[in-house]
Amino acid sequence: MSDKLPTLKAREVVAVLQRVGFRFIRQRGSHAIYVHPDGRMTEIPIHSGEDIGRGLLRKIIRDMKISREEFLKLWRS
Repeated sequence: MSDKLPTLKAREVVAVLQRVGFRFIRQRGSHAIYVHPDGRMTEIPIHSGEDIGRGLLRKIIRDMKISREEFLKLWRS
C-alpha cells in the first residue's frame, strides 16, 4: 500500500483540485465549492490555521474520482 495520507492545508488541496481542472464556483460560509467541467464536485472547508484531516481528505479524493496515488503525485509536483 502507498504512503499514509498527510494532513494538508486547504490551499494545498485547492492547488491539486485546480491542477486536475476543478474550478471555484461559490462559497457557502467557510466551505468553498469546486466543480469539474465533467460534473464532479467537492466541498473544501476553508478555516485559517486548521489542516484538512486524513478522513476528510479521503472523502475529497473520492469526490475527485482519482486514486490516492494520483492525488499524492499531483500534490508533490
